[in-house]
Amino acid sequence: MTETEIRSRTAAPAAPAARGTATTPPGGTPGGTLSGPGLFTLLLGAALPLIDFFIVNVALPTMDRDLDAGPALLELIVAGYGVAYAVLLVLGGRLGDSFGRRRLFLAGMAAFGVTSLACGLAPDAWSLVAARVAQGAAAALMLPQVLATIHSSTSGSHRARALSMYGATAGLAMVAGQILGGVLVAADIAGTGWRAVFLVNVPVALIGLVLALRTVPETRSDRPAPVDVPGTVLLAVSLITLMVPLTEGRAAGWPLWTWLLLGVFPFAATAFYVIERRADRAGATPLLPPSLFALRGLRRGLPMLVPFSIGFGGFMFVIAVALQQGLRYGPVAAGLALAPMAAAFFVASLMGPRLVGRYGSRVVTAGGLLQAVGLGLLMLAVARDWPDLSLAGLLPGVALAGFGQGLQLPVLIRIVLSEVPSERAGVGSGVMVTTQQSSLALGVATLGTLFLALAPSVGMADALVITLAAQLAAVALTVLMSLRLPRVVV
Repeated sequence: MTETEIRSRTAAPAAPAARGTATTPPGGTPGGTLSGPGLFTLLLGAALPLIDFFIVNVALPTMDRDLDAGPALLELIVAGYGVAYAVLLVLGGRLGDSFGRRRLFLAGMAAFGVTSLACGLAPDAWSLVAARVAQGAAAALMLPQVLATIHSSTSGSHRARALSMYGATAGLAMVAGQILGGVLVAADIAGTGWRAVFLVNVPVALIGLVLALRTVPETRSDRPAPVDVPGTVLLAVSLITLMVPLTEGRAAGWPLWTWLLLGVFPFAATAFYVIERRADRAGATPLLPPSLFALRGLRRGLPMLVPFSIGFGGFMFVIAVALQQGLRYGPVAAGLALAPMAAAFFVASLMGPRLVGRYGSRVVTAGGLLQAVGLGLLMLAVARDWPDLSLAGLLPGVALAGFGQGLQLPVLIRIVLSEVPSERAGVGSGVMVTTQQSSLALGVATLGTLFLALAPSVGMADALVITLAAQLAAVALTVLMSLRLPRVVV
């Protein structure tokens, strides 16, 4: 199916329904148009799941001492959330298309608050793992509705600004998660310790619910497709058989079950693709329509999110371990070490729309090159100053890397979604966020495993340098891929 065919098949009749049949909540804008407060509320909902993927990184040592968890269970606390989140994201987008995106956003926000409370009150490690899985499922209901609502209730420059703000929020949330985690653990509010990193979500979720009821317009597809049960099952099997063994294998000592699951992955992934392609060609709407890849922006931009997010997720995990276990930083210092990255990312994301208007997608290429220089400076600082590496020594590398990332991520998100018709807003956003989330989790599994496997034999400094070099290779790949992006960004 060509790009023209996919647009004509879905966009023309659907656009009015995606916007015009929307109900407007009190304080919203007529006709389902997204207001400023509504966008703020959606971005708050987008930030919560991403913050919680990273917020536990600096809290893991405290969890280990308090719950006597051990390495395997600690990794399950991270992986359980990430796997459930990634597996259900596309389904969450499909349900929003069918039953209303605002309705699913509200349900996901409420469930996220309840499951966060369960995490914060967990009496033991296994209870925490179960609560984290449920929390990931709640996040998967909420997050796809954010991009789908933006896509369906904005247009033109309003949409471009909203997508840029979403990209900025996503990047800031990933960095801010570890900063906030460190501050909360060290503050030990009312003796809660690590539990505060989850309990803080409860009042935020309540505020989000009140705001969403008043400001977020309801949108849905006028031709909702039924749930693709075979596709959903096969996608779940594919992601679980890949991500669980990669995440748990090292800590568990690579038992037989990890290799058996990895052996199942290629067969499950192939079966998923065959079934989805067959449904797409028959005129149905599969969970992940291969015809979406006829859209040039999505076809060229989405693959770039894989190495970018693998590097981002791996870096955030590895730097937290290296600073706390290698340099004996406390949780606050470990979190604040990334503050320059967050600040630089924010500045770059604000500059991005103006730069894109002048230089187009070459902004992504420039961002990749700046990120590469930042990683090089960080590698040099580690090799030269370890174990006396200070926050000042880290600053140039992390700030420049963050600035480069801030030029890339918001623009990539805008490119990926720019040509997706409103009829498929939920599916398109689900595909993009699933790719991003799966890659973040794979980054923790692959680069994190590489670092932890090397550290005992070569030392933590050399292990960190080698891991940063691996991330640098991923950045080089994104730079090369960026040369194929559409030059003009709409």
